[in-house]
Amino acid sequence: MNAVRPVTLLFALLFLAVVAPALPDATLLLQNGRANEALQVLNSQVRDNPNDARAYNLMSRVYFQLERWDDSLRAAEKSVALVPQESEYHQWLARAYGKKIEASGAVTGLTLVRRVKGEFEKAVALDQAGKNLSARADLAEFYIEAPYIMGGDKTKARRLADFIMNQDPALAHDIRGRIEEKQNDKTRAEQEYKAALQASGNLAQYWVTLAAFYHRTGRLEDMEAAITKSLSAPRKDGIPLFDSASLLLASGRNFPGAVHTLHEYLSLDATAEDGSAFQAHYLLGLLLEKQGDQKAAAGEYRAALALASEYRPAQEALARVSR
Repeated sequence: MNAVRPVTLLFALLFLAVVAPALPDATLLLQNGRANEALQVLNSQVRDNPNDARAYNLMSRVYFQLERWDDSLRAAEKSVALVPQESEYHQWLARAYGKKIEASGAVTGLTLVRRVKGEFEKAVALDQAGKNLSARADLAEFYIEAPYIMGGDKTKARRLADFIMNQDPALAHDIRGRIEEKQNDKTRAEQEYKAALQASGNLAQYWVTLAAFYHRTGRLEDMEAAITKSLSAPRKDGIPLFDSASLLLASGRNFPGAVHTLHEYLSLDATAEDGSAFQAHYLLGLLLEKQGDQKAAAGEYRAALALASEYRPAQEALARVSR
């Protein structure tokens, strides 16, 4: 009897391995805005393997979507502590620090600015192959936006744009546009944004970048025209749809068009990490609420919370329309 037990146990374990459902891919859950499921999977992964740096990085990014900056920061710090030589982990840690600064008061923010700069610079320094262009774009953005006394440096931003020009001319022109805009040269800024558009092959992403520039400079008719162009332009993913609707909402223009655009975005096979499905539902709710349709708005806020129950903006919005 005892002799057959190990064999029986072996077959039982093999059977369980076959029939046990595999955990969903956390990266896909993140990209599709299914925050509740993503956190469930990632928490399970780090319980089983406390040294899973990739899981902590993904967890940080889910919390980033949820605007839970302290949680995002803690998870990002954990990923960097576990694998300190990974460029992407330092980049996300810098982003989390940056959002923490935006959410905190000026005094708290001052103590974190150096960390933002240091982590972005570390992300770039670790990228020996020169492939992490988004880290260089993030660092350039810091150099453009930060005051000189806090590490801002337009010259360094231009050098980064020069490096990126060899691999992604559209992104390089976009960075140069931000430099010119920050220096209040709107004419040269517009020229650079249009150069980015041309270099990209008229991608929708860069029509929206141009539209955002027009929004910031108060040229709302031009903004809408650029958005219209973006809707028929080729695109790599759906994020230009999300960003176009966000611009229309922020500018108080063409709410029905923004609603239609978000419906189109949500109908895609996959949404983007930078415009999660739950955030799209939340924006839809805001647009419908502004048009006086409280019931439909509440439905969109509930749809957002079904995907991301801890998303506070949707919680507060649902409470507001449910009074």
